[in-house]
Amino acid sequence: MTTPHFPSRLPDVGTTIFATMSALAAEHGAVNLGQGFPDFACDPALVAGVTQAMQAGHNQYPPMPGIPALRAAVASKIEALHARRYCAEREITITAGATQAILTALLACVQPGDEVIVLEPCYDSYVPGIELAGGKVVRVPLTPGSFRPDFGKIAAALTPRTRLLILNTPHNPSATVWSEADMRQLEDLLAPTDVLLVSDEVYEHMVFDGQQHQSAARFAGLAERAFIVSSFGKTFHVTGWKVGTVAAPAPLMAEFRKVHQFNVFTVNTPMQHGLAQYLQQPAHYLGLPAFYQAKRDLFRQGLQGSRLRLLPSSGSYFQCVDYSAVSDLTEMQFCEWLVREIGVAGIPVSAFYGDGFNQRLVRFCFAKQDETLHTALQRLRRL
Repeated sequence: MTTPHFPSRLPDVGTTIFATMSALAAEHGAVNLGQGFPDFACDPALVAGVTQAMQAGHNQYPPMPGIPALRAAVASKIEALHARRYCAEREITITAGATQAILTALLACVQPGDEVIVLEPCYDSYVPGIELAGGKVVRVPLTPGSFRPDFGKIAAALTPRTRLLILNTPHNPSATVWSEADMRQLEDLLAPTDVLLVSDEVYEHMVFDGQQHQSAARFAGLAERAFIVSSFGKTFHVTGWKVGTVAAPAPLMAEFRKVHQFNVFTVNTPMQHGLAQYLQQPAHYLGLPAFYQAKRDLFRQGLQGSRLRLLPSSGSYFQCVDYSAVSDLTEMQFCEWLVREIGVAGIPVSAFYGDGFNQRLVRFCFAKQDETLHTALQRLRRL
């Protein structure tokens, strides 16, 4: 028997760097600070809420856009935090995680040949999603070293064929956060255009040192053209649940739901009920900045005095380091060496660039138990 051959839709895509490094970490018994997920449990009250929903019989299909109680809770949360009111009925949709939300937005809006701007380094799902939609990827680099937006380069990349721009703040992998001034400059830049925006805000509740998360929802000129994406998995330490949200103006959401209903239709019913109940207590997410800042500070303090140079970490649960004083190896070579010889797994920042741009930077995830972080730090201080 011969399996039929067909042309690949994603010929340049292989195993993700996250899977590769996690497998290498498991093989060598390394502390895995590579893949971005917590190694600690979520709040038992959240699990109890989901269990109660199952026992109450909430086990069949929910409404396609999500259960009304959860959509209402999301709309209320956005209004309380960012002073913008979304209609829960027409402008909020519950998704099977943020990655599905981003892909669905791209499939809904991008026509073959349309250009989509990504700001590099960027999360690895963006480019394949654009390509699956038939779009042309336009890569615009963030400023090396600081990872700040270069609005001159963004402006130069805009053409009559530009359909959409993907924004990510707090930023993965660099842990930078866009300021109010940055967002207003983007708002002004896009004002005379019909360019849409996907605002990836999955780390919205991990912003440190007293800063405020500048959601696209806070800026009228951005909100009117934006799909704003968030993630309960990231927020409540349940990445395996794959439940996210999208907020968008009704005309955009109508197009989004046309695709959503045919690629996933809807999302896990009891988990939606559990999350709706859990969101009634704002402290569950308002306390996250302090929680993760403590872990960030523990990790940074543990590396003080080492030969790893710490880059700023203003948001997300990542810390990038410059290893130039340690090795001349490329980032991928260094990360492989780090797993084998030191026993700690990180992610090369070059993996977030289309051309593998090498700056001798490694991204570590500090969303781990303190015991895990102490073990990793003990090993990293040997460098």
